[in-house]
Parts: sequence; structure tokens; C-alpha cells
Amino acid sequence: MQEVVDFLNGIIWSPALIYLCLAAGLFYSIQTKFVQVRLFKEMYTLLLSGKNSKQGISSFQALSVSLSGRVGTGNIAGVAAAIGFGGPGAVFWMWVVAFLGAATAYIESTLAQIYKEVDQGQYRGGPAYYLEKVTGQRWYAVIFAIATIAACGLLLPGIQSNSIGNGIELAFGTGTLIETGMGVISEAKIMTALLIVLMLAFIIFGGVKRIANFTQVVVPFMAFAYVLVVFVIIALNISELPSVFMMIVGDAFSPMAGIGAAIGWGVKRGVYSNEAGQGTGPHAAAAAEVEHPAQQGLVQAFSVYIDTLLVCSATAFVILITGAYNVHGLGDSFLVQNVAAEMAANGPAFTQLAVEKVLPGIGKPFIALALFFFSFTTILAYYYIAETNVAYLRRTLKLPDFTFILKVVLITAAFYGTVKTANLAWGLGDVGVGLMAWLNIVGLLIIFFMGKPAIKALKDYELQRKSSPEEYSFDPVKLGIKDATFWEQKLEKNKTK
Repeated sequence: MQEVVDFLNGIIWSPALIYLCLAAGLFYSIQTKFVQVRLFKEMYTLLLSGKNSKQGISSFQALSVSLSGRVGTGNIAGVAAAIGFGGPGAVFWMWVVAFLGAATAYIESTLAQIYKEVDQGQYRGGPAYYLEKVTGQRWYAVIFAIATIAACGLLLPGIQSNSIGNGIELAFGTGTLIETGMGVISEAKIMTALLIVLMLAFIIFGGVKRIANFTQVVVPFMAFAYVLVVFVIIALNISELPSVFMMIVGDAFSPMAGIGAAIGWGVKRGVYSNEAGQGTGPHAAAAAEVEHPAQQGLVQAFSVYIDTLLVCSATAFVILITGAYNVHGLGDSFLVQNVAAEMAANGPAFTQLAVEKVLPGIGKPFIALALFFFSFTTILAYYYIAETNVAYLRRTLKLPDFTFILKVVLITAAFYGTVKTANLAWGLGDVGVGLMAWLNIVGLLIIFFMGKPAIKALKDYELQRKSSPEEYSFDPVKLGIKDATFWEQKLEKNKTK
């Protein structure tokens, strides 16, 4: 199984996808005149504004759901893997893909808002919806929906739950080893898996509102607590920060593992962590209640900064400042070995060791707790994304509603991922992320050349913004945007009031 997964990843995560992610981000940065810099203050203002409704959630709730997907094990275990396999220079390429990816996040999330629909009393949208409506190629949208259901419903939850299980083991020990049909599994992992399953079942059977209400409390609190602890560690070692920063930048262009490895791992883990271009963020963006589509696009662009430039950077600095990492070479060799060889890079071990060095007795359990909430909320986000694509297939192919089956499959995948090896879990997850990224980024580029709807929305929003209106409006017909039926109907209702 591991060999098959590695073979697939070798094809999917070829240099073509890595450079496509970077090129798309640069292309959209230029086309939007670097909106991620120009409208940074506006992003922050919009983040705290907006209200929910019976059909939609607020901008902040949508950000929380989106961040729950972005801020997960990638911020703790993913950063460690990038350093472990690509060297410190991989962190630089995570920054690059985040900065450029913020523009991509604006484009895909604005498109999700423009082409969203009302389905069974709630807003639905995402790549499948805008791919169908703009390109007219329903088959392509269906392929994306199927790939997303497979990735978010089956492949990706295992990465998150696996990191939770590994973090609990490292913090509290394995407990009794139990012989099962899946091999010998520690008591700690079995108990953790059962807890995850019970909590997941309670929340996902409550719908998107319950997911949004849970994540808007947990995600900001845990992100703040994690960043606070990590920043304290950085402050205690502030004299080391300049040399660490120089090491990251220096190794980005002449890294010990080779520049290809640094770029590859930096982009791969960067895309996995901040999800810009992957096509997951637009699903939450479409659920938001906003006056203008560009507003949620800007909010989602801001979430990329929170995820990578803040949380991922904090993790990377702590690992590098404390020297709690190895860098893998060819085979079983190490280019740098600071910790025991059995400490897996594809897991939370480096981060836990780093925090433990500075805060003995606190580091390991704290990271385990942070991982639990970060990863758990990410699994919730994955469920919502998969459910949205199930709704799309139900609408498009007239399929019966199989959300109950999806819930059972996702819960089972989370249990299985908790107790299995990290390499297999991450490998399966990378297959899912890669497939979605290929389909979405190619689709975004096709959409751009077919009409530039997200660019038109941005220009319209900025034009209205100059006059400081009490309320924004969006007229897709006036802008030459077709099939934005939700906004056409909304405008018509406002005119009749």
C-alpha cells in the first residue's frame, strides 16, 4: 500500500504541480495588483464585520470554518516534515507560497461567492459550482466533486487524527499494547480514536451551523494560546532569531537537501497547510452572508496569512531555535541529526521536543492538546467540504442523498488514521490534496481567460469603496458576469422592496 501511494504521489506531486502553484499565485498577484498587500487593512476590517442569517453564516464564522481547515496538523506536524525532508530552507518556500497564494485564495473564494446557490435552506458553493457555471463543462466539475469527496471524506481525515494519536502517545505514553485485527495498537491510540469518533458524530450530525458555532470558539482560542506559548519561547531565545532567519533564507537557495527538495517540500506542505489553490477554502467562503462577493474573497486571503505567516512561522522558529530536528538525506542517512533517528519527521515529535526543551513537563502535553483541537476542527471542515460536494452531485446527477454514508465513512477514516502509521496517512492525504490542486488551479486559469469574473468583482468593489457607501451591492449582469443567479435574484428582491 505504501509503495502504491508513493508511486501516485511521485506522479501527482511532480515539479509541474509545484511550479504551477507558484506560477498561479504570481499570476493572480499581478492581475489583482497585489491585492494581498493593497487591501490588507480592508481585510482586517471585513473580518470583524458581517452578520449571519438563516441561510448563511457570518464572515467571521466562515473564516473560522475555513481556518479550521487551514490551521491543523500541517501547522505543527507539516512544518516539521518540511524541515525534516527539505531542510530549513523549505520554510522560506512556505512563506512564498503563502504570500502568492493569498491572491489565489481571493480569486477562488470570490468565485465561490459569485456562483453560490441556496440548497435546502443554506448557501452552497465551491469549485464544482463555479467550474460548471463558467466553463459549461459539467463533467469536469463532477470529477472535481468526486475527487473532493474522496479526499476530504476518506483520505485527509486520517492525517489529522493520526497526528492527534501520535501526539497523545508522545505526551502520555502508549499504555497497554493491544492485539487487534489491524495489528498491535497502543491503548492510548484506541482511547483517543474512540474520543474523536464520539465527538465527530455529535457535531457533524448537527449540520453546518453547529460546525460553525464550534469552530468560531475553538479555533481562535487555540490559535491564540498556541501562538502565545510559542512566542514566549521565541522571546526567551530572541538572540537566536536573526541567525535562524538567515539560515532559512540562506538554505532556501543553497539548502543542504538540494534546492529541489526545499522548494518541493516547502510548496507541498505550504499548499497543504494554507490550502490556497487547493479548492477547500471556497466551500466555507460560499456559506458566508456578505453584501459583495469580493468581501469574502478578501477575508479568505487574510486567513492564508494567519495560517502560514503567523502559525507556521511560529512553529518553524521554535523547532529551529531549539535545534529539535533532523534533516533526512538519501535512504536512511541524515544530513543533519540533532535528535534520535526514530523521531519521525511526519508527525508532531519535532514540535513537541522543541517546546519541551524550553518548558519541561509542559511542552509535550500542550502540543498534544493543541494538535487535538487544531486537527479535530480540521476534520470538521473536511466533512463540511465533502458534504457540499455530495449536495452538488445530488443536484447535478440527481443522485440520492448519501450524506449519512459520508458521515460513517469519514468517522471510520478518522478512527483508522488514528491507529495507523504516519507515513501512510500523510501519503494518502498528499494524493487527495494533489488531485484537488491540479483540478482547481487548472480550472481557475481557464475561468480567468473566459471572463475574469473575480477580477471584475474586485474592480467593482474598489470603485464602490471610494464613495464609502452605507451598503455595498453587486450587479453581475451590469459587470457582464453570467449565471450568477443568486445575486441576480437578490438584486431583483432589493429593487421590489
